Amino acid sequence: MSGTATTVPAGTLYLVPAPLDFGCDSQAPLTEVLPEGTLRTAAGLTHWISENAKSARAYLKRIDTLHPLAAPLQAQNIAELPREAHKKGDHGNKGAAVFDPKPLLAPLLAGHDLGLISEAGMPAVADPGSSVVRCAHDLGIRVVPLIGPVSLLLALAASGLNGQNYAFVGYLPQDAGERASRIKELEALALRQGQTQQFIETPYRNAALWQALLQTLQPSTRLAIAGGLTLATARIESRLVREWRQRNAPPDNRMPTVFCIGR
Repeated sequence: MSGTATTVPAGTLYLVPAPLDFGCDSQAPLTEVLPEGTLRTAAGLTHWISENAKSARAYLKRIDTLHPLAAPLQAQNIAELPREAHKKGDHGNKGAAVFDPKPLLAPLLAGHDLGLISEAGMPAVADPGSSVVRCAHDLGIRVVPLIGPVSLLLALAASGLNGQNYAFVGYLPQDAGERASRIKELEALALRQGQTQQFIETPYRNAALWQALLQTLQPSTRLAIAGGLTLATARIESRLVREWRQRNAPPDNRMPTVFCIGR
């Protein structure tokens, strides 16, 4: 009598949002920024793809105080996305080779549920991981985004700018000349089409970007900033550039900040 081959059903890929307080001086209680269902689902996972394994463990440790983890922290299987996916994107941007995430999805094909997690906010949105999601779809794997904070949408909603037509453009160039040209290009698009232009900057580079914005933008353009979102120390302000020039109140140079320009 011949044996019967069995196929293990594939697991589910969960997109697990993280709180927005990574790298900040204070932390928001998880129960204030993430729903119970997200925390409970995350606690039940034992296999992960992370932006950074160290920060993923720190997050899981916080979850464990609310919902016991399905496996001890040291027994969690946490794989990291390659550094190239962080710096040059998942899809061959900036001349990088296209990243093949299929080996990282092996636990899914073996029947394990798998969590994709970044250091803050929703993975694959202004963070690496979109190629993992795309590959999961190509393999016929179920993808479930869990509910949690997304800094880009929170900043947009609080900006007073057009939320029906907007574009997120990532980081602006660090070279002063290239950055000024890019700012002018985005401003022209925002004023011509009414499309809000949104971008981000890393801590300790806010000051240079801020000065470039005030020097380059037209006085009547609206500029909104949002930093420390979901924290008690959050700062969200939206003013015309001419008002910002008079007020001279730059964003906290230590705080991850979202910038929006428009009319």
